[in-house]
Amino acid sequence: MHLRPSTRVALSLRRPRGTIAAMTLTIRDSLPGDIPALTAIYGDAVRHGLASFEYDPPDTTEMARRRDGVLGAGYPYLVAADASGQVLGYAYASAYRPRQAYRFTVENSIYVAPEAKGKGVGRTLLQALITRCTAEGYRLIVAVIGDSANAASIGLHAACGFKHAGLLPNVGWKHERWVDSVLMTLPLGDGAATPPPPGR
Repeated sequence: MHLRPSTRVALSLRRPRGTIAAMTLTIRDSLPGDIPALTAIYGDAVRHGLASFEYDPPDTTEMARRRDGVLGAGYPYLVAADASGQVLGYAYASAYRPRQAYRFTVENSIYVAPEAKGKGVGRTLLQALITRCTAEGYRLIVAVIGDSANAASIGLHAACGFKHAGLLPNVGWKHERWVDSVLMTLPLGDGAATPPPPGR
């Protein structure tokens, strides 16, 4: 796996009393040592949220297997860490569908630790992932968002340029209710304006 240089981003955070605090995030490629943090972040999303349609959080062995699968297929897997090195969120791209005609389209996944939500971590991660996917020649990124009431994720993707592409109503059952999937898309690079490069 080829690791790219880390990117440091300074975020200005408004606290409840109106004071501004600065936080420096490092966006970097995921490392094996991140697995416990990734497992904890994703586990919280599985137990308490609708971003994932899983019922049971995977353990560290399974999370490592999944991460290795993403990286082994050549997709980017990024983490955001604070100045102390604590992982506050992660994002990765993966195949939207396995058949060859879909090879220029990726699906994004993004998860943020509960204590870091609403502080710009998700947006910084998503922007970095978009940049990486564009540089790697993908032409479309698809977000499959758990539930039409998930205003935070829908708003995050919209702020990064994604447009609504469809709705799968009541496609899942979780937390004792029916859950929609919202589809949003973002063209990358030339999008559909030009053919893909030959031989790929």
